[in-house]
Amino acid sequence: MTQTGKSPQGKAGQRVALLMAGVGVFWIIATLAGSELGWSHRTIALFDLAALAGFGFALWQTYLLWRARQNDDE
Repeated sequence: MTQTGKSPQGKAGQRVALLMAGVGVFWIIATLAGSELGWSHRTIALFDLAALAGFGFALWQTYLLWRARQNDDE
């Protein structure tokens, strides 16, 4: 069995993890900046939707990675 970080699937998993962490940090910073700078609710909602799209994309990539591992096991 190969190490997780060395295989292509391991690298893909690391990219997805970094994507999730990055989107989370982006969302927190955007929310804090919006409250401190007095942005309108529409502007804050735009950043919320962008974060939701980022998390949705990460979830999709996780599903594709899971399916690829299932196909490799067969």
